[in-house]
Amino acid sequence: MTLWLVRHARPLAADGLCYGRLDLPVDAGAAQDLARELATQLPLGLVLRTSPSSRCLQLAQLLHQLRPDLPPTSDPRLQELDFGTWEGRTWDAIGPAAVQAWTDAFAQHQPGGGESVATFLRRVGDAFDEAAASTAGQAWITHAGVIRAARLLAAGRREVRSAADWPAGPLPFGHCEPITW
Repeated sequence: MTLWLVRHARPLAADGLCYGRLDLPVDAGAAQDLARELATQLPLGLVLRTSPSSRCLQLAQLLHQLRPDLPPTSDPRLQELDFGTWEGRTWDAIGPAAVQAWTDAFAQHQPGGGESVATFLRRVGDAFDEAAASTAGQAWITHAGVIRAARLLAAGRREVRSAADWPAGPLPFGHCEPITW
């Protein structure tokens, strides 16, 4: 089974902003360019699921215009981690002490009173398990956190004990990767 993971285009937001589920628009031209790229890259026969965030829905709708075989279905399980009161604030304003408290209890801490990584991983895991049980491949238009969670799930990992267990490294806007298991 192959799952194509696509990160939305760059949102129109200041650098260093914690935005999680905050609904931010993206540059329309960048979204259109990404949709054109995906239209040629994604194979036929996929089921298209998207986060309900407008930055993902917009891309899914643009892709569907180019590829009528890819009607999108909104799936709330593909939303980014909920950072609660941290959303809309810069990481500098949130401060190193608050971020350290989160990394010290990474799996269970609820950053900004939002969602814990353990809860997030279970939520994404439900969508992942549904995709794995399907006979058709899927493409998800989603967020960096969901893509990282899917990578863990594809490797058979259902929990994290510390922040060091979470996949790191760059995940650029517009990133597209297939994972097969």
